[in-house]
Amino acid sequence: MLIRDVTEADWPLIWPFLRRICADGETFSYPTDIPEATARDYWLLAPPARTVVAVGDDGTVLGTAKMNANQGGNAAHVSSASFMVDPAHRGRGAARALCEEALRWAEREGFRAMQFNAVVESNTYAVKLYESLGFRVIGTVPEGFRHPRLGYVGLHIMHRAL
Repeated sequence: MLIRDVTEADWPLIWPFLRRICADGETFSYPTDIPEATARDYWLLAPPARTVVAVGDDGTVLGTAKMNANQGGNAAHVSSASFMVDPAHRGRGAARALCEEALRWAEREGFRAMQFNAVVESNTYAVKLYESLGFRVIGTVPEGFRHPRLGYVGLHIMHRAL
């Protein structure tokens, strides 16, 4: 699997699964009916931030990640990242590879930590993955996310020092 910087040609390959993940409403706080232009602006970040894709051996885009400072100013030393894997390609290691790349990027860029502000607690796959990479839950917003099937569930804040 190759992790590389996103190109303009990748967006038409990302948009279908990003739209589906948002429409499902189970893991992201983006609008379930997010317009394509808005999604593109949210996801394709300009430097010094970074957006990448995970590409399979056959050239298929398996997933994508965006990496950026979590906050600005005197809090800009903490990074953040978001990940989306095409549901058709789950289980192939793309999420782990993307997260590992985000951690490498953050270290190279001189960040002191990485923080995820909104990990839906019912997204147990993501929570377990992040914990296996050294993140820990440092707080949970009770009923911070309205899950379409489970109702109100917690929203974890996860952190890892670099």
